[in-house]
Amino acid sequence: MNQYARLTLPELLEAFASNQPVPGGGSAAALTGAVGASLLIMVAGLPKTRHGTDEERSALTAAAARLRPLRDELASLIERDSDAYTSVMNAYRLPRSSDVEQAARRHAIDEAMRTATEAPMATIRACERAMREAEVIATSGAASAASDAAVGIELLKTAARGAGLNVDTNLAAVKDDEYVKRVSQEQRDLEQAIEELLPSGS
Repeated sequence: MNQYARLTLPELLEAFASNQPVPGGGSAAALTGAVGASLLIMVAGLPKTRHGTDEERSALTAAAARLRPLRDELASLIERDSDAYTSVMNAYRLPRSSDVEQAARRHAIDEAMRTATEAPMATIRACERAMREAEVIATSGAASAASDAAVGIELLKTAARGAGLNVDTNLAAVKDDEYVKRVSQEQRDLEQAIEELLPSGS
């Protein structure tokens, strides 16, 4: 079970505030995205829709159903990101007294950095998919909850940007140029898609 899921809110905030290396920025980005998705689910589930039509209710119900697994994925990434960074720290602590140990350590570091890159990339991917549902909720959700939807959207955008900072940092330590190029391109594509998906007025 996710260790952070067992914490109370004050305990979780203290975990982020502690001088321990985890949870860190990547976990915070995932948490932010999960809260953003939760707000959108709330708006989609309100009794009223923008114009009170059956079509809006159907669209909102479907959007909420697609958002729930994305919210859960983002919540799981809080732990996954921390685990990935812990693996990086463990790799750097490996012995390097001999050529064999140095080679093994370099390989372990590279593998750990890839894993640490994939966690925030997963956060960006989930945020991009959630933003697709945000469009529906921002246009069909109750006008009285427009600010709630807008906050949810802003949190998803912030989560994606925060995760992107971690991706940039981790990629700088990866030696595989092809991998770096591929992930960087996907990151740019996702970030552009998120910007293009912003509902008008958000």
